[in-house]
Amino acid sequence: MSAKRGKKASPAHPHEDLLRMDRIPHIWCAGCGIGMVFGCVLSAIKKSDFPLDDIAMVSGIGCTGRMAGYIKLDSYHTTHGRAIPFATGLKLARPKSRVIVTSGDGDLLAIGGNHFIHAARRNIDITILCVNNFNYGMTGGQLAPSTPFGAKTTTSPIGCAEDPFNFCHLAAASGATYVARWTALHIRRLTDSLNEAMQKRGFSFVEVLSPCPTSFGRRNKMGKGLDIVKYYHEKSVIRNGIDPSEATLDFNSALVVGKFVDIERPTFMDNYKLVAKRELEPWPAKDKKAAASGKQASK
Repeated sequence: MSAKRGKKASPAHPHEDLLRMDRIPHIWCAGCGIGMVFGCVLSAIKKSDFPLDDIAMVSGIGCTGRMAGYIKLDSYHTTHGRAIPFATGLKLARPKSRVIVTSGDGDLLAIGGNHFIHAARRNIDITILCVNNFNYGMTGGQLAPSTPFGAKTTTSPIGCAEDPFNFCHLAAASGATYVARWTALHIRRLTDSLNEAMQKRGFSFVEVLSPCPTSFGRRNKMGKGLDIVKYYHEKSVIRNGIDPSEATLDFNSALVVGKFVDIERPTFMDNYKLVAKRELEPWPAKDKKAAASGKQASK
């Protein structure tokens, strides 16, 4: 008599406790790097040891924005370009919460660019993860503020005639306290960087270069997802601590990655509390001695 074989249970996903499994499988294309980046986000959240009830994820529209739909935490999928102002309101309403914004280069720095600049200027205590795939991947592969000079997209079929933004330089110049860039290949470094960004007080920014083989890669003959990841491996140069203005993305020579900024400065809430408690000197500051000497000189 042969023993009956029971069905072998499928192994649990290592991040099943943080995933909305009823929404799996995901919608990302084969070879897309966003899944790898999302795994790093989940690992960083666990590594941070923050209470899960105190963590919220906000996203805008685009491929990366789907992260907010798959994570089993408080999450908000907002309108195009408006993830940062929504996250700002959430942080101000619950100052002790950790708010993570996950979105793409087009959503955060094209239609949402003005919000990005002023949130960094105010030093709002939120963490921004920008997945940069060099085009508007979800809506047809159009030209984005990250598209390299000469690269082809649906709206630049003969090649991009614009110089792209250096997002890390923009973040640092606007006032970010933490700025880093990695690729979807740098799993451990990216996970550690996201954890550092979450621990940092103030506006923290992490950019991740991600393959988009279906749209950007196909139009620029870069091959499949694995081919693009290998390309990142060959071209990436780690230069920690350099001025972000020097952190260039030159596809003909080197893709500069690393941690560029890690500083301290008062957050928006720090400054707001000073104003609310009326602990600031009157503005503009009046130097009574200088005013007195000025009057005497005029006599």
